[in-house]
Amino acid sequence: MRALYLRIYFTIVAALGLFALVSGWLVHGHLAEQRARIEAAAHDRAAAWGELIEHALPDASAPAARQIEALQEWSLRLRLPLALDDAQGHRLGASESFTRRQEDPRSDHLMIQSFRFEDGRELWVARRPMGRGPPVVAPRAFWPAAWNGTAAWTGGFELAALLVVLFIAVAAGSWPVVRRLTRRLELLKAGVEAFGAGALHQRVVEEGRDEVAAVAASFNRAAKHIETLVRSHQSLLANASHELRSPLARLKMAVTMMDEAGPDQRARLRAEIDTDISELDALVEEVLLASRLDAPTVALAQDPVDLLAMSAEEAARVQATASGDHVQLRGEERLLRRAVRNLLENARRYGGGEVAVEVSARPGRVEIAVADRGPGVPPEYRERIFEAFFRLPGHAETAGGVGLGLSLVRQIAARHGGDVRCEAREGGGSRFVIGLPLAAAPLRPA
Repeated sequence: MRALYLRIYFTIVAALGLFALVSGWLVHGHLAEQRARIEAAAHDRAAAWGELIEHALPDASAPAARQIEALQEWSLRLRLPLALDDAQGHRLGASESFTRRQEDPRSDHLMIQSFRFEDGRELWVARRPMGRGPPVVAPRAFWPAAWNGTAAWTGGFELAALLVVLFIAVAAGSWPVVRRLTRRLELLKAGVEAFGAGALHQRVVEEGRDEVAAVAASFNRAAKHIETLVRSHQSLLANASHELRSPLARLKMAVTMMDEAGPDQRARLRAEIDTDISELDALVEEVLLASRLDAPTVALAQDPVDLLAMSAEEAARVQATASGDHVQLRGEERLLRRAVRNLLENARRYGGGEVAVEVSARPGRVEIAVADRGPGVPPEYRERIFEAFFRLPGHAETAGGVGLGLSLVRQIAARHGGDVRCEAREGGGSRFVIGLPLAAAPLRPA
């Protein structure tokens, strides 16, 4: 049987059946031992009654009528069926209960126990053996109800019946529980297979608070992350393919015109080809970097980075100013440098000539701000400019760029546990701020 629910169910039923068999065997042995002890105790009590009656009856020389009268009296007193024979074995008489029990069709179930007196007479006591027929009515003082052998035997059947009922009840009750558990596993399996077949939107139901629900929740979280990652890569690939067309078309045109161009035109075409190749190289580099940052399994380096010194070096490349606090943290210097460089190049491209970098130590975080005096970013675009390949309307034709710079800045900040925002600068222009938390990137004064 390959179905998990059948294996679980039959395992429970088999364990329960084994429990019932072992319990029944132990109870049967205990009852047999109990019956043997009760039988021995009953035999001893009957012997004691015989000795008592021997001393209570008139001696053998008394008239038979007197002996039988005394026997009847003791039979009623002890509630025992009694009969008495003389020394020659002739029946002197018997109690009414003895005679009635001998005439009972079930008399073959009676156990007759005899006791011989010292004068030769023989006393007969009729009783039923343990576990056969209805119980013998015995004196309460000498035959406690807990020692009733028939009751013990009947109790054994009742216990066996109880075990059978328990077995059936547990077997019937465990079926829906096991089936519900395995049905949830089947739904989880179906969801995983559908997701693996390409249905990235597929999710599974999270029912309950057990391990199966935890697995379903883990699958949904992983599926959401994978879907986001795949969608991001698909968008990145589509946008990159679109961006590659323009420089490739210009290259093709420039190469075609080279054969018919004069010396002056050839120099201009070579410069355009170099520009297009540089643009292609930058695009490929940024696409590869964006793909690497999208993979959370790639660990970042933990180099000590002096943020002010690094910012000053990058600012010098674009004739910008750098100031602020000397703060050192651990991170991947190449990525942090790339983030600052992208902000500086973006400010120089769109923001005019006045560009400044400031490093500030805040409570629990450090901020790197790049400010310019350009036209600024409208409020409705301050979030969208960090999307891949998004550029402000009209800027692509005048300033160039591939639209990945600010998206990479946000990815780099996020991989270091931080964020980036765009805000208006006092006096005009824009201010881009990278914030890195102390918890994600331990800071200390340089």
